[in-house]
Amino acid sequence: MKVFFGSASKFYKHIILFFSDFANRRVPLADETPTPNQISGNWHFVTNNRWFHPLLLLLWLMIGLGLRLTNLTAKPPWTDEFSTLVFSLGNSFLPVPLDQAIAPDILLQPLQPQASASVADVWAHLSHETNHPPMYFFLAHWWMQLFPSQQGLVSLWGARSLSAIFGAASIPAIYGLGWLTFRSRLIAHIAAAIMAVSPYAIFLAQEARHYTLAILWVIASFACLIIATRHIQHRTQLPITTALTWVIINAFGIATHYFFVLTLGSEALVLIFLAWRQRTLFSPPWWRIYAVAAGTAVSGIVWVPIFLQNNYGDKLTDWIQQPRQGFEWLNPFFQAFAAWVTMLFLLPIESPQLAIILISGLVMLIFFIWFLPIFIRGIKIQLKQPETQVLWGIILSAIALFFVFTYFLGIDLTRGARYNFVYFPAVILLLGASLAVRWQSQHNNYKITGKQAIAIVWLMGFCSAVTVICNLGYQKYYRPDLFLQVIRQTSQVPAVIATTQITHVQMGEMMGIAREWKIQNTPAPSLQFILAHQDQDPNTPTNTLNNILKHLPKPFDLWLVNFRAPTAVETEKCLAETKSLPAVNGYEYKIYHCQ
Repeated sequence: MKVFFGSASKFYKHIILFFSDFANRRVPLADETPTPNQISGNWHFVTNNRWFHPLLLLLWLMIGLGLRLTNLTAKPPWTDEFSTLVFSLGNSFLPVPLDQAIAPDILLQPLQPQASASVADVWAHLSHETNHPPMYFFLAHWWMQLFPSQQGLVSLWGARSLSAIFGAASIPAIYGLGWLTFRSRLIAHIAAAIMAVSPYAIFLAQEARHYTLAILWVIASFACLIIATRHIQHRTQLPITTALTWVIINAFGIATHYFFVLTLGSEALVLIFLAWRQRTLFSPPWWRIYAVAAGTAVSGIVWVPIFLQNNYGDKLTDWIQQPRQGFEWLNPFFQAFAAWVTMLFLLPIESPQLAIILISGLVMLIFFIWFLPIFIRGIKIQLKQPETQVLWGIILSAIALFFVFTYFLGIDLTRGARYNFVYFPAVILLLGASLAVRWQSQHNNYKITGKQAIAIVWLMGFCSAVTVICNLGYQKYYRPDLFLQVIRQTSQVPAVIATTQITHVQMGEMMGIAREWKIQNTPAPSLQFILAHQDQDPNTPTNTLNNILKHLPKPFDLWLVNFRAPTAVETEKCLAETKSLPAVNGYEYKIYHCQ
């Protein structure tokens, strides 16, 4: 213990000396451009203490993990998370009865852990009911068994904590990538610090989904790419161990999320550009790079038959294949820009109070105008390094692929900010490299020092992280907790909630309400659910609903929620609610009082 506290004391002394050294050290003149060695050189005077960098990295890790675990279950799960919960348990949505009135407990049966379930069950249901590969679901299956159930249902904290841990692991991972890429601990630490508080990273880490694990594979694959590009530059053979590791990483990435192929696509475009610039495709490193490409292709092709035989694929992705008209053709640009900005900062622009929204928007605009020149100047200097050019190539290639899918293939990938995971680590590392320039550079016309500027950027990120944690940014798409409050305030008699059902997405929407009703132990009103299956005939759900309503004892309140069919209720004793009621995220509804 004495050794630890003694080392910690020295660590803080070194930090004080570090900042003092910058205060007294000569700085470059306004027209001077620091070299990469100068950027990181002053940083290394503290490395005579072996504890400095591990303890500083541990600090970023603890901050990042703490933020990701804060309020972890405060926000209700949404439809995609219900898919993770059900399939990871080895359960299925198919046993849920359709076209009849069912109690909440029946609807929630897929969320009940089964002692006999195995990973074979996970794969059996996953491969027939959704369009995702199994790696994360297998890990979640084993992980969730460590946590007790909550009122008979799977633990939400247990499910989300796995994603949070993988998200926290990306902090040391991006540090390692930063050191490998630039051989600069300064850049590595800045990247790790930004990753710790990135609102985008925390948004992904607080959901029971596979994106944070996929980010780890992206970081690992980028590391292999950096190693390969150095061998290309020096025309030396790529080690066989590196090549095999790269294939394995890419295989795991595809087995975690199919969109990992966009990461591979951006890497391929970078390599093609390097080959074109070198005017050679047959120097020593290229043969093993071709072998890596072949091995990766095989690892991806094995999933194609499984993906194609899935009948749910098109229905589950309809939301990103919607046609556009007029100014809607510009939406992808705004959606993409919003995702880029929120990788670094996001204030409470989704607050229920208009004043907070306006103030937050104004502060974000001022910060962006102030930060942009800092970022651009740093990038201009860092672009002299081939590693920075590779990172830029990855980002630009990925963005180009996104817009090709959006405008030429009719699949708007910009609608899902979470899909940007395929190049997110490259953005964080590029931010770290750019800010490292400002850390060292101090112009006479700067009103704040480089360290102060980076402190402001980091504090903005920290405030943004808190914004996401409090559900005031990257807000949940569905708010069943708020919808249940509306039901309580409106219905004094039993409530019947009806929706149209196409896939398990609609079941997840209703499960959210049923879960809140059970968790909150709501005594009244009693609830029933009707999942009216929708086929090619748009009138089928309406006919099904009217047949069911004829046999339900009155009085009750009928809530048509996200009911995508003609809503004529064939009974004179059901009167539509005329009072205006509050809107709720994810739930469009109409009310009929049936007496």
